[in-house]
Amino acid sequence: MKSVASEWPALPFEEWKDTCATLHLWTQIVGKIRLACAPMINHWWQVPLYVTSRGLTTSAMPYGPRSFQIDFDFIDHRLVIAVNDGSKEVLTLGPRSVAEFYGEIMERLWGLGLELRIWTMPVEIPDPIAFENDHIHCTYDAAQAQRFWHALVLADQLLTAFRARFIGKASPVHFFWGGFDLAVTRFSGRRAPLHPGAPNLALPVAQESYSHEVSSCGFWPGNGGYGRAAFYSYAYPAPQGFAQAKVRPNAAFFDEGLSEFILPYDSVREADSPRDSVLDFLQTTYDAAATQANWDRRALERG
Repeated sequence: MKSVASEWPALPFEEWKDTCATLHLWTQIVGKIRLACAPMINHWWQVPLYVTSRGLTTSAMPYGPRSFQIDFDFIDHRLVIAVNDGSKEVLTLGPRSVAEFYGEIMERLWGLGLELRIWTMPVEIPDPIAFENDHIHCTYDAAQAQRFWHALVLADQLLTAFRARFIGKASPVHFFWGGFDLAVTRFSGRRAPLHPGAPNLALPVAQESYSHEVSSCGFWPGNGGYGRAAFYSYAYPAPQGFAQAKVRPNAAFFDEGLSEFILPYDSVREADSPRDSVLDFLQTTYDAAATQANWDRRALERG
């Protein structure tokens, strides 16, 4: 009989940190192509990628009267650029530098008549190197990338189930290539105080993202110096007493450095019911935010 833990792939960050760093930058290149094409939507909802049954996708993007999308395929390890006129380009995903990946994807786009230009400086990471100059990040282990995607599929299912409990304004479940995390956000309906900014996040981006009160949660692999995969949950603005709230399961805790509740991914893998563990975490941390901030919960939640 297959163990519960085997359904959730191991993600020891130290073992795959180099692939993670390279893949993070590749998704930023693709994400910036989406940013260049998609019209502005509130809270930057036009920029994320989305989990699919094979990897990650931009979804359809406009280019004049044409439409195209870019898909990461972590089963066959390909990047597919598909245009609505039937034309297509395919790149193999394998060890190559960020500079090589950037050069090839832009060449393929132009070959399809998609004459795009993007700002080539990575965002939300320390010591960024312009894509065309980055010959340092070049690791791609196919098995490691596939395990991460498998974890994203499972996390996406649970975040979607959690989102379904809410009838107020809520974001899609989407993959932000800046932070390299999967997230979903609930809104109280009230405007928030002007955001003071955040490390590695441009002030206008932060202020548009957090223009209204939120309770946000998600999953991320532990990049950015944290070092381990985890589910997270936070509120902006955080109501008084939020950090001291009692949440479940027992493995969850408030990380003072991040100002977020954290549920370690490994504790989910070891739980008798990973699904119940994650949903309990998402619900109780939301309860703490919404109750202490006096959200109109009867109007916002499904009965």
